[in-house]
Amino acid sequence: MLDLTPVLVLGVIFGSIVMLVYLNIRKKERMALIEKGADASIFATKPESSPSLKWGIFLAGLGIGLLIGYLLEAMTGMRTEVAYFSMIFLFGGLGLVIYYLIEKKNQPG
Repeated sequence: MLDLTPVLVLGVIFGSIVMLVYLNIRKKERMALIEKGADASIFATKPESSPSLKWGIFLAGLGIGLLIGYLLEAMTGMRTEVAYFSMIFLFGGLGLVIYYLIEKKNQPG
């Protein structure tokens, strides 16, 4: 069996380095804007209007993906990993797209 531990460790190390560089650059940009007297409200992020709706639709999509993956495996003889992972990602992604469309429709303006 293929051992993925070195690949995962390298991925975590590389991701951590990229994140630290990004956060350092963002901090420097913000400090420069504040020193110039810019309004601090530009740093405020708009809160999500309904995180429970997002998680509900996403988890429902994952559940449907598991069910469809099981049906694909049982009825077509598709490999287990392919059936489950493809359907979980497909329906989880569809759940997030549905959430985006609902939020876009409900935005004022």
